[in-house]
Amino acid sequence: MILLEAKDINLIIKKLGLEKFYLQLVDRLTKDFQNWKDFQKCSRNAMYVNNGVIELMPTCDKQYYSFKYVNGHPQNPKYGKLNIIGVGMLANVETGYPLMLASMNILTAVRTAAISALSSKYLAKTSSKTVAIIGCGAQSEFQILAHTALFDIKEVRCFDLSKSAMERFARNLANEHFKITFADDCLDAIAGADIIITLTSVKDKQKILEIKNIMPGVHICAVGGDSPGKTELDVEILKQSKVVIEYFPQTVVEGEIQNLGDEAHKTVYAELWEIISGLKQGRVDDNEVTVFDAVGFAIEDFSALRLCYDLAKELGVGKDIDFVPYSIEDCKDLYGLFLRE
Repeated sequence: MILLEAKDINLIIKKLGLEKFYLQLVDRLTKDFQNWKDFQKCSRNAMYVNNGVIELMPTCDKQYYSFKYVNGHPQNPKYGKLNIIGVGMLANVETGYPLMLASMNILTAVRTAAISALSSKYLAKTSSKTVAIIGCGAQSEFQILAHTALFDIKEVRCFDLSKSAMERFARNLANEHFKITFADDCLDAIAGADIIITLTSVKDKQKILEIKNIMPGVHICAVGGDSPGKTELDVEILKQSKVVIEYFPQTVVEGEIQNLGDEAHKTVYAELWEIISGLKQGRVDDNEVTVFDAVGFAIEDFSALRLCYDLAKELGVGKDIDFVPYSIEDCKDLYGLFLRE
């Protein structure tokens, strides 16, 4: 069994290069979403605790099983701790034996950005050159770089309530080829944008974007709304746009469409896999307003774990560990194994 610590995940990505890793991950996501019907699926199991949430996200196809443990504790940074920790496992379906245990802190950020960029591939204008990003937290740089892997981005317009967050964002991306513009507010940020990415962290039903401010042809990646009672968009945006989601049973509880109530089913145009598989059209013209209501789904973690498993073996990264016994004289003699070990 392979163990990939945080440093190993970083090494894999850096050996390949972040842009190439994004392209390979987008390719894996595309293939897995095309094989959507081969997966056993369920909404993530969430336990809401005093200071946050702890979740399990399982899925499997006919060969591999994966799950991710992930938390969200917004107050952690006050105590010098990350607010999100991710741990993933990949296992063999035929035997149930684990194949890999991996840190998923960076990997969760990367796969979240990759699925946003994949949605933009199908739903944004192919000529998109300007991205607005509202919220310059931990996910922001990853989102932009995932989009630059697929689009010829010339300008990024950013806004955050914290000026230091915007400055950090600009500093981290200073060597990239696009122009970074600091906006005065949300409206200033989205002016002239082809793609809008919302990444706010306030646990409340916000309206950081309203329908009266949305211009024809824009694509919105709504990423920050990912739990009950935590949304970002004016509900009228959803009613007047082509809305695409990941998995309805989960998104209707956690995503923007939770605010639609009984109208959610008829308002949602498609799940993303339907568009990727060619069952439904993506963007049909340059005036259409599209929304990807992203909450994060287990198949995305599956794709990321499978890619890292293959790359770890190819690049010789990580360590082999005896996590479970593999050489057993009598498979039914567990007590005998206990005595011998």
